[in-house]
Amino acid sequence: MRFDIFSLFPDLFTSYLSDSILKRALDAGRIEIALHSIREHGIGKHHVTDDYPLGGGGGMLMMPEPIFNAVETALGLPPASAQPESLAPKPEISTLPIILLTPQGRLFTQQVARELAQHSRLALICGRYEGVDERVREHLANDEISVGDYVLTGGELPALVIIDAVTRLLPGVLGDPEATQDDSHSEACLLEYPHYTRPAEFRGWRAPEVLVSGHHAQVARWRREQSLLRTWQRRPDLLAQAQLSQADQEFLARLKT
Repeated sequence: MRFDIFSLFPDLFTSYLSDSILKRALDAGRIEIALHSIREHGIGKHHVTDDYPLGGGGGMLMMPEPIFNAVETALGLPPASAQPESLAPKPEISTLPIILLTPQGRLFTQQVARELAQHSRLALICGRYEGVDERVREHLANDEISVGDYVLTGGELPALVIIDAVTRLLPGVLGDPEATQDDSHSEACLLEYPHYTRPAEFRGWRAPEVLVSGHHAQVARWRREQSLLRTWQRRPDLLAQAQLSQADQEFLARLKT
């Protein structure tokens, strides 16, 4: 999969992409990441990329021209325009997700990560300042994503969140091909069960005996019940979406009583 990232500060990405799973995925050719500087397409000799809001107000907005030029150049798209001859549907834009990272976008979830992982290429536009000119949203991006109900300085951190979450879903990236199935917010819509490793006893705190019992069926049931318990305690809203067996429902009924 290829990620095209459009940012005023592309160097912010290099450190995080140079370690751990993402670095191994890059080295193995599982992913390709292209960093594109919006500032290189800025206006005039000073490469200006922002201006005051029309109609007044505080803060600065990212101008449309540098963003359009950066994205169209990198993706090989014809220049979008309001002229009638340019209104024909462009198959490149309709099939390639061009994602604007914004607090106003749809909420990024594990299900959205799985959806994006089905594509061979993603384009991520990182906003800055007070936001971007509305014409970017209306005529260039075809998707908008938010990583949560809060405001960040820019879209670079959300872009890294998406890259990380999507990459680990790609075949061959993780050592265990089933590693993502039990993750919190996976298809089961449940939070993950507690994990323990050696030593079985640390400073007087013992791991649950069932985990060292060798009874795989009992371990599996304990983990399922702990996942249900943790979800019931911390995110009960997720239970409405979960696929629950009869045993799951009986366990939850016992919790409620």
